[in-house]
Amino acid sequence: MFTRTLSKRLSAAVAAGTGALVLLTACGGGGDSMTGHEKPTSSAATAPATAQPGASFNDADVMFAQMMIPHHQQAVEMADLAATRAADPEVKELATKIKAAQDPEIETLRGWLKEWGKPAGDMQGMDHGMPGMMSAEDMKKLEDAKGAAFDEQFARLMIAHHEGAIQMAKTEQAQGTNPEAKELAKTIETAQQGEIDQMRKIIDRL
Repeated sequence: MFTRTLSKRLSAAVAAGTGALVLLTACGGGGDSMTGHEKPTSSAATAPATAQPGASFNDADVMFAQMMIPHHQQAVEMADLAATRAADPEVKELATKIKAAQDPEIETLRGWLKEWGKPAGDMQGMDHGMPGMMSAEDMKKLEDAKGAAFDEQFARLMIAHHEGAIQMAKTEQAQGTNPEAKELAKTIETAQQGEIDQMRKIIDRL
């Protein structure tokens, strides 16, 4: 009788121990599962840091936008002169094309700077040292020229101006981080190189 009672107690203890082991294992598994859930939570917590608007640009992007605005503004001023001074139809057409392309780009660049919380470029304060910018004397000479003399002078000055813009665009593509700014820089480089090639041909036939 005593042996049977002892045997039953031992069996009950083993069963209890087994149950405790199962419960402990289950809790351990739950801990691993919770650790697995912690990873997405951690990723979600760090995601906004990479998605913040301020993280999508760097100093090179800002400089590109600030410098390209006055650079474009001067090209538009030069293009405006062609309407009443140019004699060559291709020069007039090219000037219209330049103005039509660069006016919207100026607004795009201003929009980015506003979004980034940075001041826009200013022609009076930023024209010195920018590649390809015309001096006040160059602009006065262009303004005073008419007919064939204007056509040749416009083409030569705009070639130098475009070459400066291409230099700035290449710097942006190499050093910038904002995808849209780098894409615009690539567009500027391609479009203005094509216009340089066209103006060289115009000069050759004038």
